[in-house]
Amino acid sequence: MNQNERLDFLIDAFKEDSLEYKNLKVPDDMEGKQRILRSLMNIRMPRQIKNEVLQIQDDYLKERIDENGIVKLSDIPVIENNISIWQGDITRLKVDAIVNAANSKMLGCFIPMHNCIDNCIHTFAGVELRNECNKKMNRLKIRYGRDYEQPTAIPMLTDAYNLPAKKIVHIVGPIVQGGLSKRNEEDLKNCYKNTLDLCVENGLRSVAFCCISTGVFHFPNKRAAEIAIATVREWLKENQGKMDLVIFNVFKDEDKKYYERELWIKKNVGYSGQ
Repeated sequence: MNQNERLDFLIDAFKEDSLEYKNLKVPDDMEGKQRILRSLMNIRMPRQIKNEVLQIQDDYLKERIDENGIVKLSDIPVIENNISIWQGDITRLKVDAIVNAANSKMLGCFIPMHNCIDNCIHTFAGVELRNECNKKMNRLKIRYGRDYEQPTAIPMLTDAYNLPAKKIVHIVGPIVQGGLSKRNEEDLKNCYKNTLDLCVENGLRSVAFCCISTGVFHFPNKRAAEIAIATVREWLKENQGKMDLVIFNVFKDEDKKYYERELWIKKNVGYSGQ
């Protein structure tokens, strides 16, 4: 089965799996079909899937990721002391762990084709990721009550499935409402600290952080970069030899500028943004 055949098969399978979209009209062009498949995957509630569908999904996604280009650690220059900045799609990174900026439900983004990192990671990992997140959350609900939601700055570790990374760390960042507070800043620091601690506990020696909370959670980009750099540098100093590489994965030019500026200032002036 070639990639076009896989795409057609998966669209039919996910349409059949959905009561609401069984009769959805599918465009003829490749890009349109890819958007339909991603949308059907985005809206799918966590549940079992036929083994045949899962295998073809995995083959399809792995080829898509190969087409996008896998980025290895050796492709990413170290700026200083086990710290790197890399601009691009985090789903391309072949590292021990990537960090997903999740919401408190911990089930990924259900909005079709949304451009958030949560949506992107769940899309290219495949539907088994949502299933694993759901199982973990159900166990926590049994323990803490049916209304349980994941607290801010408490990371959850899952497999990465079809992504080049080994694992995914899902973490809920602080939501800024009515102006940035000291509590917001402390919560963001803890997102980085707790993620790094979890990586060490699980033998993960390279991790790529997204820009936690700077999207729909409205944390100011510049201040977020200052806190991220300062917190990681302090953690690396206190935990020497426990982490090979920490990558700040940025997508926007604005964020890249802030991270590069912050590293340059701290290296040349010694200022700490904490």
